[in-house]
Amino acid sequence: MQYNDDLKQEIRNANDIVDVISQYVILKRSGKNFMGLCPFHKEKSPSFSVSPDRQYYHCFGCGKGGDVYNFIMEIERLSFREALQFLAERGHIKLPEINDEEFNKKQYMIDRMNKINLETTMFYHERLYTPVAKIAQDYVKQRKLDNNTLKAFKIGYSGEYNELYTFLKAKGFQEHEILATGLVNKNDRGEFIDRFRKRLMFPIISVSGKPVAFGGRRLEDNDKIAKYINSNENLVYSKKKHLFALNLAKQSEEKKIILVEGYMDAISLYQRGIDNVVASLGTALTEEQARLLRKHSQQVIFSYDSDGAGQNAIKRGIEVLEKQNCDARVLQMEGAKDPDEFIIKYGSGRFKLLVDHAISLVEFKIKMLKDGYNLDNAKDKIAFLKKITDILSSVENKIEREIYIDKIAEQYDISKQAIYAEVNKALYKGKPEKILVKPTIKIETESSTEIDDVIKKRENMVLYLLINYPQETKEIIKSNIDLTDLKIEQNKIIFEKIISSEEKDTEKLTQLIANIEDDNIQTHISEIMVTDYEITSVSKCIEDVILIYNKERLQNRKLQIVKELENPDLVKEKMAELEMELSDIIIKMAKIK
Repeated sequence: MQYNDDLKQEIRNANDIVDVISQYVILKRSGKNFMGLCPFHKEKSPSFSVSPDRQYYHCFGCGKGGDVYNFIMEIERLSFREALQFLAERGHIKLPEINDEEFNKKQYMIDRMNKINLETTMFYHERLYTPVAKIAQDYVKQRKLDNNTLKAFKIGYSGEYNELYTFLKAKGFQEHEILATGLVNKNDRGEFIDRFRKRLMFPIISVSGKPVAFGGRRLEDNDKIAKYINSNENLVYSKKKHLFALNLAKQSEEKKIILVEGYMDAISLYQRGIDNVVASLGTALTEEQARLLRKHSQQVIFSYDSDGAGQNAIKRGIEVLEKQNCDARVLQMEGAKDPDEFIIKYGSGRFKLLVDHAISLVEFKIKMLKDGYNLDNAKDKIAFLKKITDILSSVENKIEREIYIDKIAEQYDISKQAIYAEVNKALYKGKPEKILVKPTIKIETESSTEIDDVIKKRENMVLYLLINYPQETKEIIKSNIDLTDLKIEQNKIIFEKIISSEEKDTEKLTQLIANIEDDNIQTHISEIMVTDYEITSVSKCIEDVILIYNKERLQNRKLQIVKELENPDLVKEKMAELEMELSDIIIKMAKIK
């Protein structure tokens, strides 16, 4: 048994598509719809449309579209069932149990692993306050972490050998459940050994507040042991989908998020009043993490280590954030190797000043570029100018570009006129003067498979009328337009689905169409639903459309008769019959204005 259509619709109704998409995309009202930059492909001008009336989205750039389920499946990379669960939880709707053994087994295992991670978090955290954790307590004092911070992050201590395994077994968890989390390993001798031993423990907590994984820092002075080890990926944890401390940062009143590299950077800043800080789990920022940042903030500020590796990681991260159309900045830090060291040395006030003066991605790219040139050397300066031209010419907003040119001219002692000249050269390079082109005339033939845009728009409008005005249009369309009149295969499927149903309610028809399990059709429907057909009168519109179809039928029959009359073997009686029909058609066409 699957979830029924009524439940799917209830979940749709509980998740307004504009509210959901606004968590990922900046939307602005444009007529009846909302427009924004598409999250699925890189674009500079908004072509992503969301219809609040019809609860559909469609990108006229990349063609992706659908309802709220399609959006969540695409953006979060979930199956339909996972998207349904995601939206049910968001809409506070309790899902019934379904008889799917494999699915239920997976959900049961996820539930058990979540419980193990929660029990483990509290086990490690409570051990930090016991005498056996003196080595961890000394480290915590050395890093100047107070009790409030330890509790906020649930920082803990892992003991020796198999203490966690013994604890979890006593709690009633099965061996295969414990092993599935990766917190315990089984050796060749069949012994169970804890993965994390004698380490300071940092739980990785999801944005919804569930512990999903752990990071452990070495406390012994032994370079043969890895400084940090982390949980392996499993059923409940994927590193690329999480950010350390986002569960706390999302509660901040700040509308921006500071992105750091390590656990201790995030913890140290948080303790000193910078509560809008998160750490990437590894230096390579992923698309999923970028979407999380975009969802929970209006601006992202990189504050990675000042060494070469940290700065190169920013360059890679910039590219990922640019794809998500994030407003990203880069914090410029001197006098310390990382944010933790800086805030301890200079205090939170000075760090906040650095945040306020974080530079744009354009400025950061140019600054990184400058490090490869000696600007006291004329040749290097010319080469530098040519390189920055590529960056500046990619800035679409003219005012923004002019501001950058002013700043760069002053900062790097380069003539403003020289920069303008090079940028203009790059902007207009290879763009020929406008020339008049003689239009080509497309001759439609019976065998032509290309569908005219006018036909496409008309067919789409018929479906739009059927779905949105069924009471006024369904019977008249059913009587005057046949399935054979349609040229587009997807439209034929949708048309037949609507006409063959007894429904004359817009909401139920929308639900009926939304349940067609074909991604191409759903994308096509989304385009139909978000298009503005500029209909001022439904009755006049449908009257005009039917008139066009009638005229086309007459025209097609006329051409067919003319072709038949060219047959030299045609008998006189048949010829007279065809000529009479042709005369009748010509009269009917003349009456059609």
